[in-house]
Amino acid sequence: MKTLEQRIVELEERVAFQDETIEILNDEMKLHQQRFAKMQRQLELLAEKIKESQNGSMMHPSQEPPPPHY
Repeated sequence: MKTLEQRIVELEERVAFQDETIEILNDEMKLHQQRFAKMQRQLELLAEKIKESQNGSMMHPSQEPPPPHY
């Protein structure tokens, strides 16, 4: 049977390992949040560009002149 001291040491080791793991996961989570925010902004900019290109340069099909072969 393990002594009380051995059990305490094992518990302290587990807590230290868990603390390290939590810190690593927290750092990863921060990194993923930053990447997500950047991708979200890029998506917003892309949507704006698409909207601008559709509004500015393209006519409604009924307003377009017929192609030259008509």
